[in-house]
Amino acid sequence: MQHVIRISSVDDLTRAASEFISLMGDETVYAFFGPMGAGKTTFINAISRALGVGQDATSSPSFSIINEYRSDTTAELIYHFDLYRLESVEEAYDIGVEDYFDSGALCLLEWPERIEPLLPDDTVKVSISVDPADDGARIVTVDIPE
Repeated sequence: MQHVIRISSVDDLTRAASEFISLMGDETVYAFFGPMGAGKTTFINAISRALGVGQDATSSPSFSIINEYRSDTTAELIYHFDLYRLESVEEAYDIGVEDYFDSGALCLLEWPERIEPLLPDDTVKVSISVDPADDGARIVTVDIPE
């Protein structure tokens, strides 16, 4: 099932994150695809904040590869992955990515194409692109497995 969310500006992020959360079901792995600068980190941070993670707690895990957040409202664990620097699937095994996926915690992945063979079958694929008709707007396409 495919859903499209339009983000017209940075001011629209909170609404878009809430809409995204309303689509979430039992799946725990969400793979965010999109070119550099499309807004993957920004949108994941907005989702994390909407789930109760303090604003100061979120950042890009570019150097650490994985950031762990905890919701202040539900105590739910959220793992935010930035897999851009991984050079092989073996490196993903080395950091224990499958253990994170099996943990039941919410896993939000940037650059999932780096480890695509390891993604669980029920991974929700999310594509973020810049709207060519409106340079500041983003189009988020959510593909939920049926």
